[in-house]
Amino acid sequence: MAVCARLCGVGQSRRCRRRQRHNQQDQGSDSDMEEEEEEQIVGPTQGDGGAAGAAAAAGPSVAREDGSCHVNRAGALDRGGTGPPRPQSLADLPPELLVEIFSLLPGTALPSVALVGKKFRQILNTETIWRRRCMAEFDMKEDLRRMEVGGVSSRDLYVKRVNPRVKSGRFKKLLPDYEHMDYKDVYKRLLHPFRHILGLWQPDIGPYGGLLNVVVDGLFIIGWMYLPPHDPRVEDPMRRRPLFRIHMLESNEATVECMYGHKGPHKGDIQTGKKDEFSTKCNQTDHHRMPGGRQEEFRTWLEEEWGRTLEEIFHEHMQELILMKFIYTSQYDNCLTYRRIYLPPLMPSDLFHPGLFKGTYGSHGLEIVMLSFHGIYLRATKLTGDPNVPAGQLTLDVDLSRPVVLPDLEHQRNIEELSRLVLGVHAEVQREEQEQAKDAPAAGRGAAEGACGNASAADWVEEGRVACSDSCQPGPSTSTSPPEAQPFVLPLGVMARNEVYPRTCRKCFYGTGLIAGHGFTSPERTPGLFVLFDEDHFGFIWLELKSFSLYSRLTDQLAHAHAPNMERFEAMLFNMQSWTS
Repeated sequence: MAVCARLCGVGQSRRCRRRQRHNQQDQGSDSDMEEEEEEQIVGPTQGDGGAAGAAAAAGPSVAREDGSCHVNRAGALDRGGTGPPRPQSLADLPPELLVEIFSLLPGTALPSVALVGKKFRQILNTETIWRRRCMAEFDMKEDLRRMEVGGVSSRDLYVKRVNPRVKSGRFKKLLPDYEHMDYKDVYKRLLHPFRHILGLWQPDIGPYGGLLNVVVDGLFIIGWMYLPPHDPRVEDPMRRRPLFRIHMLESNEATVECMYGHKGPHKGDIQTGKKDEFSTKCNQTDHHRMPGGRQEEFRTWLEEEWGRTLEEIFHEHMQELILMKFIYTSQYDNCLTYRRIYLPPLMPSDLFHPGLFKGTYGSHGLEIVMLSFHGIYLRATKLTGDPNVPAGQLTLDVDLSRPVVLPDLEHQRNIEELSRLVLGVHAEVQREEQEQAKDAPAAGRGAAEGACGNASAADWVEEGRVACSDSCQPGPSTSTSPPEAQPFVLPLGVMARNEVYPRTCRKCFYGTGLIAGHGFTSPERTPGLFVLFDEDHFGFIWLELKSFSLYSRLTDQLAHAHAPNMERFEAMLFNMQSWTS
């Protein structure tokens, strides 16, 4: 609205003028505010005896069919009078107003604007335009001319955030030359060429996967690997480790550096061939090696990955899993391929906010899952995995149309009582699936399943318990208030990696969890109980394994990560499973 008001006050477009008059009639005082803003940008009109200025304040003029101006209601002079002529085109506007207009255009459109003429080309060299485009399009927050942030110098900021191993005396070789850099070069040679790699990615590291977030961080584009907290501290924040960075040093060209290893940044490369996929390559892998050889590398990796030494891990099976992961992942220190992933979109029918969660997986430690809603189903897909169930697989599949009412606390402690409740629902599900497979045609089954999948999950939950019948339509909702919390306790004999878990829950539902042998052999879905504690915590009781997994939400702000639509997100999930199948 502000942009339209500015242009309407200086141009000759009848359509814009009519829209302005219409907005003035509808908005009242709002139009007065826009006129005041226009006066501040364009300046008051000067005329003989101030007549033109008074006329401009009284109301806008109306353009005739031939483009000439008509005398307005207050008797203001037209172009044939003594008042100054109004600008006839954008080129007639003052430079400061053109800077404001060009700052609102996408950076990709500015080169075309520069072709209009010399004046536009000169104005487009203004730092203000490119600084605003860098901030608006890439969320770059730091000023190239003022790198002091909150009393912390740029040297200390860089050393603490990007490369904590660098000594303070080495910063001169690592920081770019801010004196000779401008926002136009940063936009043209750094941000725009590498815009396609911003966002969330999953590295192709066999069954282990991972979570990479590529962001604009000051003058850098940095690829941060997100690592779960040390087991079993599921409530701790995620750990971040830089894998690569892109920046501009002495030259005006972007430079890619590998951050892996313990000898500081070194030469690397990034290749962007296929859509939603890119690869990184290290050109100096000797920087990854340590003087003490593989044993020292393993001890350092173990301390960073698990927060303890091998001697402190008493479980022999866990020691084997840890050593296996180190040997496997160390093969990828030269080249890695990443595939784009999206955060699940929030739908009005979702029971609570979908997103990323970190959860306990027994001897495999903490892993990251993506929780999303699909009609009446809640599903959790692994972003990080293990040799049994790799990354990309559907670890939890919960049916929100089948809630489980928990007994009193005394009976909750009995694993046999809980198993009886869940297995009863499981038997009913299997019986319905067998009847559908026997009686219903394939096309009819597909249509019925699709109708159930498109139903509102909130409606199914509020109803209490509704099975997917022939019509698959939920009954009327009797209450819209949030469910009251009920006491919850783990049954005796169920192992939990984290002793601290919420003692009340909002809802419980029947679901299945995926288990498999080593190498993802003989996979099967086993029944269990999904427990929703609150918006940021849920759990799952694996009845066959007699174990409990607690999940806690990732609270990190992840830019450039949301899916354009649900169809795009579901296609991404399908591709993730095909990568690891």
